[in-house]
Amino acid sequence: MKSYLIAGMLALSLGGCFSLAGNSNAPEIITYVLEDGGNATPAATINPHTLLVLDTATNAFYNTDSIVFSRAPGTLGLYQYARWADRPGKRLGQLLLTRLEADHIFATVASSGSGIKGNWVLDTSLLAFYHQASTAPGSAHVELRAEVIDIRTRTLIARKLFIQNVPAPTYNAAGAVTAFNIAAGKLLDDVGAWLQTLPTKGSDVTANRLP
Repeated sequence: MKSYLIAGMLALSLGGCFSLAGNSNAPEIITYVLEDGGNATPAATINPHTLLVLDTATNAFYNTDSIVFSRAPGTLGLYQYARWADRPGKRLGQLLLTRLEADHIFATVASSGSGIKGNWVLDTSLLAFYHQASTAPGSAHVELRAEVIDIRTRTLIARKLFIQNVPAPTYNAAGAVTAFNIAAGKLLDDVGAWLQTLPTKGSDVTANRLP
């Protein structure tokens, strides 16, 4: 289990626009917006199911507006002068829904709280979301687990773990955010491609019944 050296790391954490080597000046806090760095690609074949998208669950340490970094294995810290406009899990869930609507993989895609009756539900969990900064300039490391469940039969149709590591252009929060945007786009590309491989008919599903 990772040891979260928050208090000590905060004292050493970096300014939003300064390098990990540190800087004695205290800059203003910069707020960044996580963006989809990829491109929507409409599916060649539309799955007739209605897919409901749950809010993305988030590992407790990443459920914050702070930008997380790791300078050594087994440790995590927080940038002191850089923040996310929205918590990564919440924002990634929004980007996922927007992308799936644009990709037209399913006949209908909607938020689980929309009141729309669906056939399948997409459940995602953000397991890791940090700037791997052990060596300059580091990389954005993102892990997302996705499950598709048949609502009527309560069966697991498919599950997959998606991992992205994207090099950062600079050794600071701004560089990390640039890499996170690209990683988010690649992740959404991968999720979309995976969803297109799922069966279009219930009779084609070989699944496990959930408890």
